[in-house]
Amino acid sequence: MAFHTRTALRRLPVWLPPVLWTTGLGLWGLSRQDSVWRDEAATWQVAGRSAGDIWAMLGNVDAVHGLYYLLMHGLFEVFGPGTATLRLPSVLAVAAAAACTALLGERLAGRLAGLAGGFALPLLPAVQFHLQEGRPYALVAAGAGLSTLLLVSLLADAARGGLPGRRGWPRWTAYALAVLVCALLNWLSLLVLPAHAATLWWTGAPRAVVARWAAAAAGAVAGALPLVLFSRGQSDQVSWIPPLTWHMMIGPAVLLAVGGLCAAADRPRAGRLSAAAVGLPLLAVPQLGLIGLSLVQPLFLERYVLFGMLGLALLVGAALGAGVRALAPRFPRASALLVPAVVAAAVLALLPQSLAKRSPASRVDDVLAVAGEVARLGRPGDAVVFVPAARRDTALVSPGAFAGLADVALERGPVESATLKGEEADPARIRAALLEQRRVLLVADAARVAKPSGAARDAAKAKVLAEHFAVVADREVRGRRVTVYERR
Repeated sequence: MAFHTRTALRRLPVWLPPVLWTTGLGLWGLSRQDSVWRDEAATWQVAGRSAGDIWAMLGNVDAVHGLYYLLMHGLFEVFGPGTATLRLPSVLAVAAAAACTALLGERLAGRLAGLAGGFALPLLPAVQFHLQEGRPYALVAAGAGLSTLLLVSLLADAARGGLPGRRGWPRWTAYALAVLVCALLNWLSLLVLPAHAATLWWTGAPRAVVARWAAAAAGAVAGALPLVLFSRGQSDQVSWIPPLTWHMMIGPAVLLAVGGLCAAADRPRAGRLSAAAVGLPLLAVPQLGLIGLSLVQPLFLERYVLFGMLGLALLVGAALGAGVRALAPRFPRASALLVPAVVAAAVLALLPQSLAKRSPASRVDDVLAVAGEVARLGRPGDAVVFVPAARRDTALVSPGAFAGLADVALERGPVESATLKGEEADPARIRAALLEQRRVLLVADAARVAKPSGAARDAAKAKVLAEHFAVVADREVRGRRVTVYERR
């Protein structure tokens, strides 16, 4: 019976168990206790607009995420807004990335290495965070996995002496399209190209293959270049990212050290297509490239190079596969249990973090929770103001909670002004509008996450409330704060 079970498992496609495993992890706690944080709120409120309104907004802000917003708009139209619609694309995308990792591992280091890599990917802490995130970074990881898989298949053909001519162009075209779509989701994903170039150099790819790769890469870059140039004019969106510091290098250093140790276990050799030749550049080059870019303009956020985690998972799988091969001659039964034992140990070790990632506290705030407080504290005819103006996102995601409240600082709404947060009136008009009110609700950040706002409009709001109103209620919930003021 055990023999037949093992035989049946061997007949399963190597990508299927990781896909099921990743999907299960993604569906577990998908709603995060019905919470949505500020980054996901941007996706939610933009996806709820018409395609024309989204296109108009992209001319002013967030062009870098335009394709993703249009995709989510289509899903919201079909399935309706909700946390499941918001996050399921990321779950399915990481599952697809796990499938690509498993197929890469099988081709480069054997079936066990593929299974181990596919199982490892969704367990990595950075991947777990974005596994259930209503943002485009998981989709980019899936596209990077597909482009890497296509490249490896073409290199393997060349290594066997079957250098593809015309028959190879469909795959080169698919490669270019995969890289281009990733770039349209987030153009920093173009850092996958120097990683692939490093793989070509490591493996000593024939000149004809390098030439075809260069043509495909140039086509993808040319297709993404208009977006890159246009979005540079919206660089204020990333002005909040802090400059690079030494302590920010600790995470990448640890990842590269682990990746290097796993690559060493695979015994890499120059001129050979291997897991190390593919995985180590995919892990290291985007990290180092983003660090280099951040020396010019602060851009260092791990999510921008999340796709590099596929390289780490591939290296981990290859190292485990090498361990099984080393143990098998002397300890055949123990070697068969190595991969399941390591996966089980990793699940147990990471369980506290897995639970934390699925709680509202894993994000800086929750726009839905604060909307509930507004609904409880507000009365028809009350005014509401937001400090900073970006905290208006809670009203845009949960308009029902703000029914009957007057947004007295708002001059033009987000859709009308083709912006994310709308346009507010000048400080004098805000002051005059507030002085006409009897009761005002202020929605702001909780004290532990609040940052000083230098905006004159926000200063005007604070001054009027402090001088002419008294606090009658104050609630903090999941990173946001609602304060109720009554006129003295």
